[in-house]
Amino acid sequence: MPAVIDRERAAELEAQVAKLTRINASLMSRVERSTDLQGNAFSVFETAIALEGKVQERTADLERALDELAASNAALGHARDGADAARQRLSDAIETLNEGFAIFDADDRLVLCNQTYLSLWPNIADQIVPGARFSDIAGKIGESRASLGAMIAPDRWVSERVALHQIAEGGHVIALADGRWIQVNERRTSEGGVVGVYTDITDIKAEDARNRARELAERALVLQGTLDAMPQGVCLFDSNRALLAWNDPLLALLKLTPAEARREIATHAALIDWCKRVMPRTDAVDTIGWLADGAGEDVAIRKLADGRSLEVRRQAVPGGGMVIGFDDVSDRLRAAEALRMTNETLERRVDERTAELQQQVSERVAAEGAMREAKTAAEQANLSKTRFLAAASHDLLQPLNAARLFVSALQERRVAGASRDLICQTASALDSIENLLEALLEISKLDAGAITPEIMDVPLGEVFHALQAEYQMLAEQSGLTLLVDATDIWVRSDPRLLRRICQNFLSNALRYTKAGQVAMTARCVGGQVRIAVTDTGPGIDAAHHAVIFDEFHRLDAGVTPGIGLGLAIVQRAARMLGHRVDVASALGDGATFAVTVPLAALGVRGTATRSAAERRGIGARAILVVDNEQTILDGMEALLGGWGCRVLTALGGPAAREIPATDLAFVDIILIDYHLADGALGDAEAAILRQHLGRDVPVVIITADRMPVLRDDLSARGFHVLQKPVKPAQLRALLASLTSG
Repeated sequence: MPAVIDRERAAELEAQVAKLTRINASLMSRVERSTDLQGNAFSVFETAIALEGKVQERTADLERALDELAASNAALGHARDGADAARQRLSDAIETLNEGFAIFDADDRLVLCNQTYLSLWPNIADQIVPGARFSDIAGKIGESRASLGAMIAPDRWVSERVALHQIAEGGHVIALADGRWIQVNERRTSEGGVVGVYTDITDIKAEDARNRARELAERALVLQGTLDAMPQGVCLFDSNRALLAWNDPLLALLKLTPAEARREIATHAALIDWCKRVMPRTDAVDTIGWLADGAGEDVAIRKLADGRSLEVRRQAVPGGGMVIGFDDVSDRLRAAEALRMTNETLERRVDERTAELQQQVSERVAAEGAMREAKTAAEQANLSKTRFLAAASHDLLQPLNAARLFVSALQERRVAGASRDLICQTASALDSIENLLEALLEISKLDAGAITPEIMDVPLGEVFHALQAEYQMLAEQSGLTLLVDATDIWVRSDPRLLRRICQNFLSNALRYTKAGQVAMTARCVGGQVRIAVTDTGPGIDAAHHAVIFDEFHRLDAGVTPGIGLGLAIVQRAARMLGHRVDVASALGDGATFAVTVPLAALGVRGTATRSAAERRGIGARAILVVDNEQTILDGMEALLGGWGCRVLTALGGPAAREIPATDLAFVDIILIDYHLADGALGDAEAAILRQHLGRDVPVVIITADRMPVLRDDLSARGFHVLQKPVKPAQLRALLASLTSG
């Protein structure tokens, strides 16, 4: 590139010098022709002076141009020398390469090549000179038959070689006529030309051929080993129907030695002839005839004269060959026949057994139908029992409730000592009857599945406080100390069933403990809460820990009052809730009954303290009592009157509405039975009475129905609920909470 620039600069300077020479000549001619026609010598003198100055300037420019021209020529000479040296160095470098090397310019003319490249084409080496087109060189190679491809189809080889050269995107291999293999790698240069490297890979090809031959030999050994390992006789023929391989079982089947096999069955036709002699009936066309290329597997079974059965398999081999397999299947066919006969026998036995099973299934279906009918009858009987108990409870508890009210009223009065003892014994008998009825009803509901647990967060503090208030007086009357933890733990359980479990624990402890104390505690253990009731009673032998949870089972029957259903109810309720119940006791060491309950998500929370109003008495309050039985009204009037209350009674809702307005105006609380006469319900009658009074008076509904659904429904609508028989202490506590403040 520098040499080209120097030549262009020199040509430019030579053009400027020529131009300046023409200008100088023109100026001199003008001076000579510019003599003043008037003979004005001074004008001529001025003109001459001006011309002389311009001539001197032009002459100086010319001298500078000549100097630059000389310098450019010198630089051009140096550039030419450098280019020649670089070309010589490039030529020397490519001559040192072991590979053939050739460069073609953008016009596909040879620029430079080395002797190795020329040695590839010795017949035309003198014609491969710089400036020769690649297509001409390829044409001369084709004409000289210097490659195998050119020997077969010269024109085709030349066109393909020129096309690959023009693409110049990778390598390809050329097989020369003298046995050499040349790998050609061609790439485009940045100027649009092509550079090619020609590598002799003859040794690599020879090694590859040896490796392929060794691989084929190894495959042949593996094939022969595989054939020899096969129990069937096998022979393989090539596309010319010549025998390629066989195995020993075939020789044994055809009664041949290895030497005889190469001679007697060397071709497919020879195999057919040999089979005609040693194994007639296997030489048919459809048995061992030649299969066309691409045909599927063919299988035929032929029975030989000696009684053997021979299976012949033919399979066409890709490329035109065929493989034939011979297998003696006599034993297999005999086994198959025996198996077929066995199957027929088994099928007959299966049919017989199936008939027997069908008969058994029919009998079982009939038995299951009878069992379902019996189960349905039992369920209906159980449901009828539950309905009967639920319906009968109202009628049973009504007179019991009235009797309790009368006895409670008598206990509030001053009577003689002998009469007071009779009253206390009557109250105790009524308590026993009430406990028995409640236990029987609860057991019946638990067994019938009539109770559905409602799991929620329960504050143990409220449960403990209510139980303490309920049993404190009983403990004092028995001379015992009742200790109940003040806890702020919350648990996950059904509040009613959990209270019932704790209530039965306390009731049993107070019943069997003669002296000392009863304590109810709650302790967190991991994510569980253990609620325990511990007493100082006589204790229980470990041998009886399991049986005490059975119905009507008592260890001291006749000594301590009770019916033996409390722990049975505990066990059923705990099982329904998924709570664990345990007992720890020994004779003379007291007893601890405990239930383990899951801790609520919030664990421990503060509970609202009881207001002072809850601890105050009921005072002189006006209470309206509505019931459909006069004995209940009389008992309530006696009991409430003894507490200092003003009592109004009404035999049903219509009678209550007929009470003078002046008396109703002072009513503070309404006590009303749930099941009234003629199908009337206490909640509906209470709503009418509230409208009649014109104010929202607290209403307490008394019912013998112990279904949780009814209690929840009434509570959700703002009613207070007490269950029959009404315990005076519960009634008084409720009235105190309603009338306080």
